[in-house]
Amino acid sequence: MKKFLTCILTLLLFISLTACSVRQNTSQKEVTVWTLQMGDFADYMYKVIRAYEKQHPNILIKWVDVPFSEGEKRTLAAVMTDNPPDLINLNPDFSALLAQKGTLEEIPIENVESFNSEIINALKYNEKLYSIPWYATSAITIYNKDLFARSGIIRLPKTYDELALIAEKIKQKSGVYVYLPTITENDTMIKILNKYDISDLSDINSEKSYKVFKMFKDLYNKELIPPETVTMTHREALEQFMAGKIVFYQGGANFLNMIRENAPSIYKNTDVMEQLRGSAGQYDFSVMNFVIPKRAKMKKEALDFCLFLTNEENQLELAKITNIIATNSAALENDFYHDNSDLIAKARSISAKQINNIAPLFKQRRNQKEINTQINSAVQSILMEKDSIENILKKLANNLAPLN
Repeated sequence: MKKFLTCILTLLLFISLTACSVRQNTSQKEVTVWTLQMGDFADYMYKVIRAYEKQHPNILIKWVDVPFSEGEKRTLAAVMTDNPPDLINLNPDFSALLAQKGTLEEIPIENVESFNSEIINALKYNEKLYSIPWYATSAITIYNKDLFARSGIIRLPKTYDELALIAEKIKQKSGVYVYLPTITENDTMIKILNKYDISDLSDINSEKSYKVFKMFKDLYNKELIPPETVTMTHREALEQFMAGKIVFYQGGANFLNMIRENAPSIYKNTDVMEQLRGSAGQYDFSVMNFVIPKRAKMKKEALDFCLFLTNEENQLELAKITNIIATNSAALENDFYHDNSDLIAKARSISAKQINNIAPLFKQRRNQKEINTQINSAVQSILMEKDSIENILKKLANNLAPLN
């Protein structure tokens, strides 16, 4: 009889524990997180997720990595449903578009005090914040020391104007082009105009704007920049640099690894310096951020996980395996960003410093892709002399007016 009672009690205890376990599992909240093209860093992501779940046993993070090419399309479809992801990794342009549509949750400004203030200001839309920065990049100038030395020029150029002034002598002395400006690719020209304090579409047909366009037109007409400038991308420009056909190349510090692997002889003669500037004196940058859809079920939990993923420790770890620039202020102060022990470390240090001088900023518009296309088309028309600069800029301003 005692054995029978013991068995019954044991069974009841087992059922009780199982029931508690079931109740515990059903009370666990699931937070869905989408990232863009982070599959190569799955070990890092899962490590952060496990650490967070250990601290928050009632939270389960469901991570979904989305191909970069599908990010905008899938996000747009998802945020219009009643069950979107709780946290989505996007670029600022598309995030601004979603904010304009009223589909994003506003982020309380007190939650982002640990981030670089200039980046936070750059992400605001109508003075409100709808995204949290994850990581950034800021292009540097990579140059061929040997080709530059052949020109006999001692002082390195710091601005586009200074680069234009030495272009002819470099071609005469070294037989190569000074650089290949990819001014018809994406938002390259807008970023250059912004460096000349042209930070609004209303300034596109101004004297300041005219001078910038004329500078590139003169370089093109005098054959001081490659004819491929009309169509080439930054990847193709990088190939030109690795082939020893241009002296200067502007790109992310991560491209140094490609140069080292694919053109070791060029890499031996490579050095880095700050990004080329304009009259306004600031640098440009790119950033990737997170947003929380307004219809998300786990907004509070999503924000908490996002702040954990983007804290000093986790951003710094990501930076060390990807060579990106942290957006967390404390992480940017780490010795990792103040190291000049080798070329890549030097480039990283320069990029990080540039993040502190990125204003004023060109204000993003709802139709930003269309704006970029029209500006790039105008650049091509100017270089190929389809009309005068004055007429082309006047037409451009008229076309952009409804988008302003």
